Amino acid sequence: MSKKTVVIGASENPERYAYRATVALKRYNHEVVPVGLKEGEIQGIKILKDQPKIEGVHTVTLYVGPRNQASWIDYVISLKPKRVIFNPGTESGEFEEKLKANNIEPVIACTLVMLSVGNY
Repeated sequence: MSKKTVVIGASENPERYAYRATVALKRYNHEVVPVGLKEGEIQGIKILKDQPKIEGVHTVTLYVGPRNQASWIDYVISLKPKRVIFNPGTESGEFEEKLKANNIEPVIACTLVMLSVGNY
């Protein structure tokens, strides 16, 4: 089953994990919406900038470190995802508590690993 996933922190740089996650999500047939600070493209998928309105989000996968998360918290909650994946280095107790208060499950994991072992 495809899980519509928003990648926060998307970049055109193929060395970045957000780029790799976008490619992997597409390869595993999930609808993927990359969102970043700059417009661009990842293998034909347009990177949206700012904080666009996106409907029907199942998962948000986070590639923005705690220092830069404050401006994203309300936006992520507004997407009403079922879960938010905190990839390594993005963990934030404050953000996790706000998600729980809004009935959104915080998941401390790596999107790439979850996809590769089949528990995404």
